Amino acid sequence: MAGRELTSVRSPRVKAARRLAKRAFRRRERRFLAEGPQAVREALGIPGGLAELFTTAEAEARHAELVQAAERAGVPVLRVSGEIMAELAQTVTPQGLLAVCEFVDVPLEAALGAAPRLVTVLAHVRDPGNAGTVLRTADAAGSESVVFTDASVDPYNGKCVRASAGSLFHLPVVVGPRFDALMGDLKRAGLTVLAADGAGKRTLDEAIDDGLLARPTAWVFGNEAWGLPEEILGHADEVIRVPIYGRAESLNLATAAAVCLYASARAQRA
Repeated sequence: MAGRELTSVRSPRVKAARRLAKRAFRRRERRFLAEGPQAVREALGIPGGLAELFTTAEAEARHAELVQAAERAGVPVLRVSGEIMAELAQTVTPQGLLAVCEFVDVPLEAALGAAPRLVTVLAHVRDPGNAGTVLRTADAAGSESVVFTDASVDPYNGKCVRASAGSLFHLPVVVGPRFDALMGDLKRAGLTVLAADGAGKRTLDEAIDDGLLARPTAWVFGNEAWGLPEEILGHADEVIRVPIYGRAESLNLATAAAVCLYASARAQRA
């Protein structure tokens, strides 16, 4: 049974959690919300990653092993009504478990210090669903870190957290570097910087054939609507486009990222 029951939306604990829906409060508290059993399970895998757990009685019975694991880890478990959970959750149909988690991002030097072979950079990516999906794809393809530049969406946005499907907790995430400074750091770490853009003169097929993707690589992905700005394209080692063989105008951001990252993963493992 949950250690404490909260019965009012005016409870200080409930109000503090609700404020984390706003970026300013997340930054101040260095905490964010993650919904559902998968998010809770992944957060429990990081020592100190889970700060509080809100649960309804139904969810507590359905996911007893997660609630018990949280209690064993010393995490305060707070039972709330369905009405309060609906106030806390950011989904139309809450799953009854909502975690307050500590920020998991790391400094850039920590992410690059282990001589990574595959890094994913999100530059000017504003849609949280796309960003979270790219994060999930990067995790699946074996990217060793994901960098959100200062012009990109907050990775702790609720929609981004959900779209990452737990991958936010799996690999080093860097938040907020300026791209002009980041470029030098990536190259000093021995990474070839490849910008994915539909205007690229070189195709992904050509990059595969000439062995370019076998090198340690940082892939840079930009805004889905307008791609990457010229100042970023001009600093990349190569600008690569995914070839379109059919009549589609383009690929969406997450699909293009999946194609590029898996091409690198295969080339580096060949």
